[in-house]
Formats: sequence, C-alpha cells, structure tokens
Amino acid sequence: MNRTSRAPLLIIFITVFIDLLGFGIVLPLLPRYAKHFDVSGGTLGLLMASFSAMQFLFAPFWGRISDRIGRRPVLILGLAGSAVFYSLFGYATSLGAGGQMLGLGVVPWLFICRIGAGIAGATIPTAQAYIADVTGPQERAKGMALIGAAFGIGFTFGPLLGAPFVPGGAISTSEIVAVEAGADLVADSAPEAHSAPSAAPGYVAGVLSTLALLSAIFLLPESLSADSKPEARQWLSLASLRQATGHPAIGLVLLTIFLTTFAFAQFESTLSLLTRHLGLPDRNNYYVFAYIGLILSLSQGLLVRRLVPKLGERVMAIAGTVLMTVGLALIGLSGNARSTTMLYCVLPVAVVGFSAVTPSLQSLLSRHTPATQQGGMLGLGQSISALARILGPWLGLKVHEIDGTLPYWIGAAIMGFSVLLTAALKRPDDAPSETVAP
Repeated sequence: MNRTSRAPLLIIFITVFIDLLGFGIVLPLLPRYAKHFDVSGGTLGLLMASFSAMQFLFAPFWGRISDRIGRRPVLILGLAGSAVFYSLFGYATSLGAGGQMLGLGVVPWLFICRIGAGIAGATIPTAQAYIADVTGPQERAKGMALIGAAFGIGFTFGPLLGAPFVPGGAISTSEIVAVEAGADLVADSAPEAHSAPSAAPGYVAGVLSTLALLSAIFLLPESLSADSKPEARQWLSLASLRQATGHPAIGLVLLTIFLTTFAFAQFESTLSLLTRHLGLPDRNNYYVFAYIGLILSLSQGLLVRRLVPKLGERVMAIAGTVLMTVGLALIGLSGNARSTTMLYCVLPVAVVGFSAVTPSLQSLLSRHTPATQQGGMLGLGQSISALARILGPWLGLKVHEIDGTLPYWIGAAIMGFSVLLTAALKRPDDAPSETVAP
C-alpha cells in the first residue's frame, strides 16, 4: 500500500510520541519515588524492568494479532491502555506514602501501572508494521526514521515535563565522594527532596494519550489490505517465527539489533550515575536526558531520513555502529576526565550513531520479511530490543559498581563487534522477494 498519506503517518508519529513521552516523564522520576515511598533498590530495579519485560512478552503478540485483524484496532487498544495506566499512575502517586486504594498500598499500584503501560506500549511494532504497509521498499527506512524521530521528541519533552518536579540544588563535593563510595544520595539537605512526587506528569501523559486515542479513532484508516493478511489461522504461529529467525539474513539482523540496543541500554541506565559523579544536580540531569532526546529527534527526523535513501540501510547501519563505538569510548573518557563539557560534546556521537543504526536495522528486518509476516517479525524485533533493555541495565549497573566508566568501555567493545556484524549484513537488493516462507 504505497498510497502514503500524511494524516495516517502523523497519527502513527503521535502514537509513538505519546508512548515515549510517558516513558521519558516517569523514568528519571523513579529514584524519587523510591525515596518517598520507601522502596528498596532491588524493588526499584524490578519496577524499572517491569515496563521492558512486558514489552518483551507482548510485542510479538500484538504484532501477530495486527497481522490477523489489522493495525488500526491494535493501535487504538494500545492508546486506550496508555490513557488508563498513565492516569492511574498519576492518581497512585498523589496518594502519598501511606495511601491505599482497593486494599493495596501505593507501591503495588506503581507496579500495576508500569506493567499496564508496558503492555499498552508494546504496540510500537504494530506502528512499524503500519509504516511498512504504507511505504515502498525504497522509502521504508525513511518511514522507520519517522518513528525514531517520535521516540526522540517524546524522550525530549518527557524529561522537560518532569524537570520542574525535582530539586535543582547543586551536589557538593562530599556528596560526590559519598556516591563514589556507593551511598544512597537523594539530596537530603534540600527541603524539596522530601516533598511528594507530583502527580501532574502522569495526568499530562494520560490526557495526551486520550487525545491521541481520539485522533486514531476518527482519523486513522486501516493500512492492512485484504490480500496481505496471513493465510494461517493461528493467532500466534511460533513455528513460522522459528522458521523466520532461522534464516541467516534475519538472524544476523536480530543479533545486531540485540547487541546495539544492549550497549545503548547500558549507557542509558548508568548515565544519571555518571552525571551525579560529575556533580550535576537532579534537575540538570533531566536536562541531559532532554538533550539526548533532542539529538535523537533531530538526527532521525532530519539527518537519517535524508541520508538513508542515498546511502542505503546497510551503509547507514555500518556508519551507526562505528559512531556508537567511538561515542561510547569518548563518554568513558569524559567520565575519567570528570569533564561535564566534554560529556556534552561527545554525547551526540553515540546518540547520532544509535539514530542511524536503529531504523536501518528495522528496515532491513522488514525488507527481508514477506508482507504476510510483517507484524509478527517486527514484533519479534521489538521483543529482542526489549530483552536487551532488560539485560543491558542489569549488566551496566553491576559493572558500574566496579568502575563508573566500565559500562561505556564494555559498550564500546560490543559495538566494535557489531561493526563486523553490520558489514556482513546482506543488501536488501540482493535478497529474494520471498526471503522467508510464510
């Protein structure tokens, strides 16, 4: 379906933007919730992992369902879930440390909200499949970069919305030393650090999800044509997915997706610890995340979308992995040098690299997959990414206890290997029209 219309693509853009907006609002606030609601570090880790764990489980499920019943109903259902669970997150936060709702304390409700939001947000591969439906092979990577731009913009505005609700006092030298020694640092000297986390971010994300839901209901047409629906009657064909991932071209793409996302997840999960090591207060840490989101949105929305048609997905993937390798190593050097200025200068190298490699690999995965399996295979790719986002932070936080810059050196080594994998990727033009048997 190459009848690309701006209105449907805009709705898809908004859908992904809303998903990442809520994620960007909540992620930097979770440590404050841990302090206010007296949550242990282990419980906080589970709370942070629950979102990605649900995406790992449900992304292929939604993708296969969208192959069967269409993209539109799945996207609408996901937006409805986001509206409910983000609003519920705001309400649960407003209850305070001793609050109760339906016999449960606030912490269980935070888990329910994050799990529900993760299930609802797992419809992103369906959005990718929608892009695959309405773009031709040569425009596929540009469409995937549009989703990447929505990721970046959502991740930019999420932290900006959250920034007013955290303290902005500078971290003292003694506090930095305490952090290096492994102490729990939540700026006890600042009065605002003891105030309850604001419910506003959750409510804002809920309202925006509702607006996106209404837009999808009234403006989003179905992209899946009758002749592109799968012949299989099963809702989930695990045998088909095993056959698909057994194909060398697809298996190599999926492995590269896992490694690049794993390395970037290490970087994301430990960056706030690095910035605290450098002396940045919590509010400024939000601005660092917003800065990263801005780079993501500009690089994918402007740079990558223009270069992919000229260079091709394979070349862009190689360039992206090289930039990530160099960028992560430079971030490690900035940590060793304790230079905030250097960190701001080198962050774009790694982030632009990730911006280049992600839509390129997604496009390669899509172009090696028959039309009847687009939702399921892109869902599997999203699930692989979610698994990397679960394991990457775990390893990153573990090795950070050994050395604060070790996650970035490990990430650079992983990306160096990924350069070799991307160089071995098969060009889409060389692939047969039906790479995987349906």
